[in-house]
Amino acid sequence: MRNLMRILPAALLALMLAGCESTYYDAMEKFGIHKREILIDRIEDAQTAQEEGQEQFRDALEQFQAMVNFEGGELEDIYNRLDSEYQDSVDAAETIRDRIDAVESVAEALFDEWTAELDQYSSAALRRDSERQLDQTRRRYEKLISSMRRAEATIDPVLDSLKDNVLFLKHNLNARAIASLKGELGSVNEDVTNLIEAMQRAINESNAFIEQMREGT
Repeated sequence: MRNLMRILPAALLALMLAGCESTYYDAMEKFGIHKREILIDRIEDAQTAQEEGQEQFRDALEQFQAMVNFEGGELEDIYNRLDSEYQDSVDAAETIRDRIDAVESVAEALFDEWTAELDQYSSAALRRDSERQLDQTRRRYEKLISSMRRAEATIDPVLDSLKDNVLFLKHNLNARAIASLKGELGSVNEDVTNLIEAMQRAINESNAFIEQMREGT
């Protein structure tokens, strides 16, 4: 499915970027790609963003540790490296948020469509079975999106801490200022650890959800 997504006409991708989600989904169905498949694809994209985010925030923590353990060298270089890691972390956070929003958008469209189509059954037994599957899938999805949003919520404390320290150094670029930030290390380390663990839980939930969707249960 991902290979087909890459070769779709640019016009379809432009529709999605323009916010015409319903038109985009309709167009995708003409290629044989349904909302269920798009949901799985977007969950995988969110996983990738979270995994890359984990690495980026680890890098930012390592750079902060290197800064507070400063033992000589150019202070300007120390500041520039930390600022660069902060900016990269902001970008990573934005990507994660965008990917989670994309998951939520297609999931809502899928469940709306699934619910509407229940009334089209002439067989009461098949309708009940489809409704049961819908309820199970929605419950699993709600567990997944809650995990993703909890992981997303751990990002801001890390970004706030990094921003505070970058701003402090920008206006106090001397060895004494760096030494004064050593007390911040424990807090930053705890925030990053919480973030990485929360993202891993969301990644694990994603794996479980995708597996169940592909099994058709």
